[in-house]
Formats: sequence, structure tokens, C-alpha cells
Amino acid sequence: MNTSAHGASFGLDKDTLTDIAQQRMARSLVFPQWSTREKVAATCRILFEHGHDSGLAGQITARGEQAGSYVTQRLGLGFDEIEVDNLLLVDQDLEVIEGDGMANPANRFHSWIYRARPDVQCIVHTHPMHVCALSITGTPLQVAQMDACMLYDDVAFLAAWPGVPVGNSEGEIITRTLGSKRAAVLAHHGLVVACRSVEEACVVAIQCERAARMQLLAAPAGPINALDPVLAREAHDWILHGQRIEAAFHYFARRAARSQAQR
Repeated sequence: MNTSAHGASFGLDKDTLTDIAQQRMARSLVFPQWSTREKVAATCRILFEHGHDSGLAGQITARGEQAGSYVTQRLGLGFDEIEVDNLLLVDQDLEVIEGDGMANPANRFHSWIYRARPDVQCIVHTHPMHVCALSITGTPLQVAQMDACMLYDDVAFLAAWPGVPVGNSEGEIITRTLGSKRAAVLAHHGLVVACRSVEEACVVAIQCERAARMQLLAAPAGPINALDPVLAREAHDWILHGQRIEAAFHYFARRAARSQAQR
């Protein structure tokens, strides 16, 4: 349908315009064909640039081609040091299949999430400053701004800290808290994101930290007004559209590469 001639699109409803926009994105947006390892390495560097680093804390994993395996970073390296060549392939018991070194023992709870959530292809666990600050107040993340709507009704809250997540009980607790949602704020701890692609996990993690910062900035000014649920869900689905997520991911990757080149 050619809706551009003579202002023909001015009479169309929002659902039709949304469909047209998504069709155009599918035709117009072209992205590099990266391997899973390339995406994971890029995600590490992107999240470093967005304040998700906390020394050696935090892990990023993505499912490997072999059932029960996943790609992750080597313990002892910071997010800014991760490259394709120093990533590991490990099994669900954290035994190394490919690569040198060891995985972070805290990766154990990732295995629990992967077993419970066949839809999840990538897990991000980080300790970003504003999410962590919010987590120690005992306050769940509130989604009340358009950009953050990708998180609407999609962020769980674990109110009681279960301790360092190196045991199986922590894996059970975090997996149960996460449920079917894309993210969870872990009290006294940090953030976990579980998504259907590496790109989505990266972008959702960035937005969780931004939304937490926004909430902390807004709180002293007064009560946060809730969004209309129908409009919030509409924005949630629009922002999480696959082409938009990929475009955002590759923008963040280019920005991180420029930043590293300037250092």
C-alpha cells in the first residue's frame, strides 16, 4: 500500500500505521551478521560503557550451539577486557568445554534459569550503580516514562537477599522470582536480565539502569504517577520489536567502539 501520496496515511488508525512502520523497518534496517561470541563480547563492552561494571562482579552468558552449553566471560577479566578470543564455552555444571581459565562460580544460577526458560537465549547479571541503589531501599522498579516502557510489567523484584549466588538454592530462588519476566531487581545485590536474544538482553539491561536512575531522581520531587496500562503495554510491545532492538544494539556497539578507540 502506498500511503505517502496525497497524505493518504493521515486517515489511518494507529494499528495500521504501526504495521506499516514495522514492515518498513524490516525492509530498510540491515545489520551485520555477528556470531553469538561477537555479540556477547560486544555486550560486555557496551555495558561497561553504561556503568554496569563492578570490578569482576557480574556475568553475561548466551546459549551455545551444543545443548546445555553457554558462552561466558573468563573469571579474572573485566567487561572492558572481553574479546571473542577470551570467551569460554561451558556446560551447565560450569565445566569448560572450550577456552582457557574458569567461569565465574556465580554463573550457577544462570544454569537454573536456562533450564526453566527455554525461551531465554541470553542472561545478563550486573551490579549497575542506580539499580543497586534502588535495590537497597527495598523498592521495586517503577516504570513511568515512555522509553522505559519496554520494561512495563516485565521486571520482578526479589525482596530478600539469598546470599552469594554460588549455590543451587540461590538459583532456585532467583529463577522463581524471575518467572516469565525479562528482568528482576535483586535486593541488596543487583540486576538480572533474561531475554530471547543477546541484543535484547543488552538493551533491556541498559534501560533497567536508566529507569532506576530516573526513579531515584524523580522520587524527591514527589509521588511517581502511574502510566495508563493499555498505553504502557502498547509502548512495551512497540519498543521491543525485533528490528528496533537490533538497531539499538548496533548503535550502542558502534558507540562503545568509538569510546574505546578514543581511550
